[in-house]
Amino acid sequence: MTALEGFIRRLPKAELHLHIEGTLEPEMMMRLAEKHGVALPYDTLEDIHKAYNFKDLQSFLNLYYMGASVLIDEDDFYQLMMAYLNRCHEEGIVHAEMMFDPQTHTDRGIDFSVFMSGFVKARDEAEKLGISTALIMCFLRHLPEDGAIATLKAAEPWRDDIRMVGLDSGEVGNPPEKFERVFRQAAGLRSHCPCGRRGAAALYPGCARYPRRDQNRSRCTLPGRRGSR
Repeated sequence: MTALEGFIRRLPKAELHLHIEGTLEPEMMMRLAEKHGVALPYDTLEDIHKAYNFKDLQSFLNLYYMGASVLIDEDDFYQLMMAYLNRCHEEGIVHAEMMFDPQTHTDRGIDFSVFMSGFVKARDEAEKLGISTALIMCFLRHLPEDGAIATLKAAEPWRDDIRMVGLDSGEVGNPPEKFERVFRQAAGLRSHCPCGRRGAAALYPGCARYPRRDQNRSRCTLPGRRGSR
């Protein structure tokens, strides 16, 4: 490591856009698959590494959801987040905002409390490392809004542990307007706009990336009352 590299590593940093399930590395994927007897379409660790050379968003998402299938018990989710946060510590990151996808797990029969308990445990450990964290709960774009509303309701007992709500998964054919009701119901939580802006409480009319009919609005605002945590 050069002196410059060492200096850069020691600088305090923040990571503000990270999908925690997407940090699952091939070694952990194979280990958890063996632990739970989950069949993967790969014979060797090298095959998994090769699969990570994805070509586009959809090929990444296919790998992303397949990898998430090995996350089953509380310790799996703890190990997933802790591996990422330990890497943050090594890289000098002092604050991390992590997105997570409840529906990726609840649709597999994993209870909300399973992954949240694992995440909370890891976040507590991160505090001892001097890392502050925030969780952003995302609704899956390719699923119906009713599922997002059910997810918001299931998250109620964990509301104090969730900083914001947002969207992820396939964007084509799934605009933010599809989720207007659930974002209105999430008033009181900040929202994470797909364009990268933060601080609103529902949808993003006038967003440069997702323009709506009211083109006179040049910033991300949301209908309904605002709220912050």
